[in-house]
Amino acid sequence: MNSAGGETMISAEAALEAVLRVAKRLDTISVPLHKALGNVLAEEIRAPDPLPPFPASTKDGYAVIAADGPGEYPVITELRAGNDGLGLTVTPGAVAYVTTGGKFICILYATATCPIPDGADAVVQVEDTEEVKDESLQTKRVRIIVQTSPGTNIRPIGSDIEEDAVVLKCGELLCASEVGLLATVGVTMVKVYRNPTIGVLSTGDELVEPTTQKLGRGQIRDSNRSMLLAAAVQQNCKIFDLGIARDDERELEQVIDAAFSIGIDIILTSGGVSMGDRDFVKPLLQKRGKVHFEKVCMKPGKPLTFAEINLRKTAAGVEDKNILAFGLPGNPVSCSVCFHLFVVPAIRYLAGWMNPRLVRVHARIQKPLRTDPVRQEFHRVIVKWSLNDGSGLPGFVAESTGSQSSSRLLSMKSANALLELPASGSMIPAGTSLSAVIISDIISVPMANGSSLGNNASTGQGSLSGKGDDNDVPGPAVRVAVLTVSDTVASGAGPDRSGPRAVAVVNSVSEKLGGAKVIATAVVPDETSKIKDILRRWTDVEKMDLILTLGGTGFTPRDVTPEATKELIEKETPGLLFAMMQESLKVTPFAMLSRSAAGIRGSTLIINMPGNPNAVAECMEALLPALKHGLKQIKGDKREKHPSHVPHAQAVPTDTWEKSYKKTTTVTTNDTGCCRSH
Repeated sequence: MNSAGGETMISAEAALEAVLRVAKRLDTISVPLHKALGNVLAEEIRAPDPLPPFPASTKDGYAVIAADGPGEYPVITELRAGNDGLGLTVTPGAVAYVTTGGKFICILYATATCPIPDGADAVVQVEDTEEVKDESLQTKRVRIIVQTSPGTNIRPIGSDIEEDAVVLKCGELLCASEVGLLATVGVTMVKVYRNPTIGVLSTGDELVEPTTQKLGRGQIRDSNRSMLLAAAVQQNCKIFDLGIARDDERELEQVIDAAFSIGIDIILTSGGVSMGDRDFVKPLLQKRGKVHFEKVCMKPGKPLTFAEINLRKTAAGVEDKNILAFGLPGNPVSCSVCFHLFVVPAIRYLAGWMNPRLVRVHARIQKPLRTDPVRQEFHRVIVKWSLNDGSGLPGFVAESTGSQSSSRLLSMKSANALLELPASGSMIPAGTSLSAVIISDIISVPMANGSSLGNNASTGQGSLSGKGDDNDVPGPAVRVAVLTVSDTVASGAGPDRSGPRAVAVVNSVSEKLGGAKVIATAVVPDETSKIKDILRRWTDVEKMDLILTLGGTGFTPRDVTPEATKELIEKETPGLLFAMMQESLKVTPFAMLSRSAAGIRGSTLIINMPGNPNAVAECMEALLPALKHGLKQIKGDKREKHPSHVPHAQAVPTDTWEKSYKKTTTVTTNDTGCCRSH
């Protein structure tokens, strides 16, 4: 829970957890094959027969007996796709022409082919043969010019799918390829989870239908209802348009009760959930069911109400069922953002999805963004794939859609992602990699001459092609990579809060680190092999100067970051760990539970840091006095010393040791027998 200005708000992640905790899978139905697309399978599908059901040719060519070897042979028949070849046998000294059909049907595994005739044990492709042209010959003959071996260019029975093999599991989403598999194994009726039925209602005295040509004073056309109905259809839902309800408690109650009786699974209302004296939606939901939360610490979308309505079985025969009720904000952008973040996962869970959460990617921002000091913000952006994301490598870039006012629906136009900005009240520099929640298709843009994020985002390697063209931009003096190690973040179950914080910290102390810039970020689960893979790539291939890993340094069985790091480093740097530990212990005694590792691999310094976002700043603060010096030493610059150090060439000729020596050697004759050693 978060409290601000006397208000108690739940975090966006906690709100989503509450929604998914309440949601229940819907019942299953059987649908014909042509209606299965977009549904989630509710049964296991097995193959009733093998595929291919006969030995099949993979090439157009000649079915031969491999032991016959190269030579000239008569062609006893020509077999094409659809010909079963029954009753035909290839004997030694003869061949048969076979084809694959010459085309592929656009359904997985459904390829045209023909059986290999009995007796043949290999197929020689046409390219390895020559037709014998002799008009005096009554039988077509062909010259085999290569030696083949048994099984060459033949798909054995069941090589693609074995008989009784599981081809689809319960819980799998049926896309085009899955529908093709169903057809392949002869399934024409399939059991799936039912998709939700959604009722959409707008509330407000100011609202009029979109068909209204001339607006009266104080009127606006209802955009939310059209938007939500379209969004629900995109999610493969059946919809009911419940119209507009005035700001009248009795009318609103009648409309919502009527909606409950028509068999909806989810009801979406927009407006009427704030603190006004005529905002009746929230009180009505409290009256009809259980309200789980009514304010979310997010921007936009704070006044979001979620309730669970239970319809008990009555004398009229209404079934006992739960209805999920979302009281969405009235501002169009807030309404749309809340639909994507909370309603879409609920729809997916009801419809049987195994992982109903939205996909997240990391994208680099093209311009600096200021964050809200209290609420996490979901900034509308267009995420594109670029050949150069600003780090000199391919990756996603995020372009803001402009003014982020919650009433400006234009900010949702073309937006395909919601950029997750932490509540820090700070400026995030251009080029920073942030988590983006994908809400529609990602697009790519042609980058004929490379891409750059502008002056604020330096590239690390210049041109991707390796050619010195006009797009080569000098990289930062110290190239930094940040690795978040977290099962939760890697699976999409939660946002990455440590990574963006580390990027901001490093970029803010860039000058103190000798011109450091974060040019690469990644997220991996708590798995040793995956941690090592990315560390090895960043050290051996991309030659990073500094790698910071975040998380996985504790005592739990899944905390394996130190183990993965120690397997790679060639020299340990215990002093860095000691400095970080000292600083962290000033904040919390639990810092002593960190098992961080640090060391050098090649010319790269790797440092493990805790996963707590605040710990990153603490650790960097501890390392700053010496880190720049250390990074230069790794590169072989032994001349780099502490600022107070005086280089030998500039030192006063007579130093302390020399004075001591002269003093002890300037003696009287009576002291000549004395031996002094210093």
